[in-house]
Amino acid sequence: MNNEFLEEHQMVLDLVDRFVEEQLMPMEPAVLQREIRGERLALTEDEETPLLDKCRDLGLWALDAPPELGGVNLPNVVWMKINEALAKTITPFVFPPDSPNMHMLLATVNDEQREKYLLPYADGRKKAAIAISEPGAGGDPAGMTTRAERDGDDWIINGRKIWISRVADADFTIVMARIGGGKRHEGITAFIVEKGTSGFNVTREIIMLGGHRTYEVAFEDCRISGAQLLGKIGGGFAPMQLRLTIRRLQIGAWCIGMATRALEMMIEHAEQRFTFGVKLADRQAIQWWIADAATRIHACRLMVDNAAQLQDRGQDVRTEASMIKVFATEMAAEVIDHAMQSLGAMGLTKEMPLHLMAQKVRVMRVYEGPSEIHRMTIARKMLKDAN
Repeated sequence: MNNEFLEEHQMVLDLVDRFVEEQLMPMEPAVLQREIRGERLALTEDEETPLLDKCRDLGLWALDAPPELGGVNLPNVVWMKINEALAKTITPFVFPPDSPNMHMLLATVNDEQREKYLLPYADGRKKAAIAISEPGAGGDPAGMTTRAERDGDDWIINGRKIWISRVADADFTIVMARIGGGKRHEGITAFIVEKGTSGFNVTREIIMLGGHRTYEVAFEDCRISGAQLLGKIGGGFAPMQLRLTIRRLQIGAWCIGMATRALEMMIEHAEQRFTFGVKLADRQAIQWWIADAATRIHACRLMVDNAAQLQDRGQDVRTEASMIKVFATEMAAEVIDHAMQSLGAMGLTKEMPLHLMAQKVRVMRVYEGPSEIHRMTIARKMLKDAN
């Protein structure tokens, strides 16, 4: 596997590392104080705006978007390294726009939608969300019951969606709904619903672990124009899967970043702490935790690099993404837990970032498909290939 980067790619990675170290890490104490007070962990407008301005000045914007969107068009393997770097801090910030939604739009928009939604999304003038999960079909998106029916030139959507991130602040939401009475994947179609559309109601905010907020939405005779059909009728499942695959690779990179930070904290503490006259770093239990963490982080990084390179070549990496989703989240959970254990009582305080990292990883084991579903999917693929 070739892990060498072009000089310009390495320059971007070095720039990202400095941005994380100099701009995001210093904001962690304020984030932790918000968590202690039970407040939302999102950055305030006064905090986020200077960061976004700096991103524009540095060229850290639309990094994996194509040039026609004003993007840098970085390969996936570099983009994953950037996600890894961002995940080393608990400061909630990503380089805009949110990559998975952008790639789903790239795969589906027509010329009019490109101008109205994709371009302003890519350059930061609009925010987007996606509504897939339902109260009765969380880990099984093909089991959705939200329906869209044609009414003249319009579409009318009815149903409920849940666990939607950012929908309260989004200018538009990609909504997955079923047309007709098809089974499983049949009839699943994507639509764009703009904020403020009649019948599109955010019914409640749901506070999750790790300071994350999701929302439940009700569609009650929600009428949208025919121009807001995204892609082909009944052709929404494949681009939705593309979007999910990209997010699952990101989760792998995020887990590597968090586990790396936890390992660094464990090593630093072990070199300084003495118990019963012996340095913690000389205890076999701690040495094995460090060795296992370094080994599993390395293995996970190879998995993510490989999948990203395959995706750069245009190959289908859904199975690899499922493997990464399972392995990375469970790896990071264990590494962070051992870091907390090695730090003792200090590792359990809310003055340290470890508890937030642990919560974030715990949530990751469920969203974008729980581990059990991914294991089932992997096994089915292996059994099918064997026959």
